[in-house]
Amino acid sequence: MTSHVAIQPKILYYGTPVVLLTTENEDGTTNISPISSSWALGYHVILGLGYGSQGLENLRRTKECVINLPESSMWRQVEALAPLTGRNPVPAYKQELGFRHEADKFHAADLFALESELVRPKRVGNCPLQLEAVVKNIRIPDYADFFAIVETEVKRVHADSRIVLGANHIDPAAWNPLIYNFRHYFGLGDELGKTYRSET
Repeated sequence: MTSHVAIQPKILYYGTPVVLLTTENEDGTTNISPISSSWALGYHVILGLGYGSQGLENLRRTKECVINLPESSMWRQVEALAPLTGRNPVPAYKQELGFRHEADKFHAADLFALESELVRPKRVGNCPLQLEAVVKNIRIPDYADFFAIVETEVKRVHADSRIVLGANHIDPAAWNPLIYNFRHYFGLGDELGKTYRSET
């Protein structure tokens, strides 16, 4: 028998894949935004971005992005991006949180860029999964003005051949996404089973 208690955690990041979202800056360079709030429904991916972020500003202007999914071994590179912002000057609220401006986030996190095929922002070549996408809708909810809900449609999927099974499947035994779990980084454990709809 279990015993539950009512708690009030500061955040509810209960275990979601990390995304390195790339967007295009006004000068044509690529910004990288590490985010922890996303979910997919078919070929539509919903993203949660902080209001006032460089990534959100870029999405509003260009309506294009790449949703790069790092593997668990990349956690140090993701963490190197955590205190960086593409905003210059750095907004006061971000200064209070310890952010600093960085124009070249690829270099700062030891990442390499690849050209995209259908959108302008570059892909993060280190990430085994890269989803080129276009923005379908951006909404600031009336119940919270500090984040935006961004609806995207994926137009092209790039997958490292190491994690591809057959022609069009991701091998779940080979793919080990980086998971953000209550502000800690985790990978996946051993497989426990699979859903009846699995094709692999």
